[in-house]
Amino acid sequence: MQRCHILPRFKIALNIFGLLLFCAASGALKAQLVATLTATTSGAEKFNTPMQLDLNAITHIADSSLQLFETTGGKRMAIPFQIEAMGNTRILHWLITPSPEKNRVFEIIRSTTGSALPSIGIDEQGGAFTIVDNGKPLLQYHSETVYPPEGVDTAYKRSGFIHPLNTPAGHALTRINAKDHYHHWGMWNPWTHVLFEKDTVDFWNLRDRKGTVRFEGFSAIEKGTVYAGFSALHEHIAFKKDGSEKKAINELQTIRIYKQQPEDPYYILDFTSELSCASASPVLLLEYRYGGLGIRATEAWNKDNSMTLTSEGKNRKEADGSTARWCLAQGSLDDDYGGLVMMSYPSNYNHPEPLRVWPENSNGRGDVFLNFSPTKNKDWLLEPGKTYLLKYRFLIFNNQLSKNDAEEVWQSFAHPPALKIQK
Repeated sequence: MQRCHILPRFKIALNIFGLLLFCAASGALKAQLVATLTATTSGAEKFNTPMQLDLNAITHIADSSLQLFETTGGKRMAIPFQIEAMGNTRILHWLITPSPEKNRVFEIIRSTTGSALPSIGIDEQGGAFTIVDNGKPLLQYHSETVYPPEGVDTAYKRSGFIHPLNTPAGHALTRINAKDHYHHWGMWNPWTHVLFEKDTVDFWNLRDRKGTVRFEGFSAIEKGTVYAGFSALHEHIAFKKDGSEKKAINELQTIRIYKQQPEDPYYILDFTSELSCASASPVLLLEYRYGGLGIRATEAWNKDNSMTLTSEGKNRKEADGSTARWCLAQGSLDDDYGGLVMMSYPSNYNHPEPLRVWPENSNGRGDVFLNFSPTKNKDWLLEPGKTYLLKYRFLIFNNQLSKNDAEEVWQSFAHPPALKIQK
């Protein structure tokens, strides 16, 4: 105690200064700049742009110690981000929101304090998973088998499909149990004409009893401040002539919806299908007029109250058999209006992809069916030991959408803003 009492005044001051340095250093640890990300945009975007990057290439700091900020006009604002773990890889996800600024500056900060931000969630009930944002159910995925109406051949039963797919206003854009096509299950992804072990198999037309697709399990269910979704394993089962079954294709289907602001009249949905052979036998997806990602649209639409337009300017009369980067369908929904744009990624097989679009006289009223069918005009061989990736994006919206808007959304999907990273 005596020694402390007789310390020189300058040493006391020095210790206080050291304490201040320690506090400043502690503060620096709480808010340490890890990297600056600069994204170049046009400044005229109308829609959010999902972004991602390999976080491990920037830092190995624990996820819980990171924050993301955007700096605009000298002000720093915390923005939502989400980190996806893929084995040893970490992917940082965030959204670039519309702004007249052309150079968007984001900072990854090491910080022990964070702010609570609203998230998008998933509800599960009775074998159906519903993605909900701002209290609104947007999409329902059925993991348990759903049977057709009583009295209809049970061969039509199916699991692993999406219905309903809703607009932000809550109108269903899909339908199931249509009397003309009981094998149509909302939004789903089977193959129609398939050569497997010398048999021609049909995973689409279920009544033929040549094959089916079944949900097998989830590899991931995610929800957070940027997106919610899941990865589901689908087994494409061939029914053999001797009455046995054999898996032909494994499909890992990933669905992801990005969080929007409550006032946004749209949302973005990403649909990814990763295909691989389920055995040592190759699978040949044969050329056929339809097969792959299909949408049986709402019964509210017909030839008089809806329209179809492709990236190449084809209308409904011209679209079938044409190729396209995107296809827009929209129409009346009760006293409202809405629709969707389905988009094909440039690396997809046979991109721009052939379309199957029903003619205006379908079922006598012009029912709407849309299908990106990469095997519509050529075969596709799936070889054992390889994986094949198909990536699609959907813009689901209220009201009407223009051709220019559809093109903008596809461009941001195919060619997201370039990132400059400074560490």
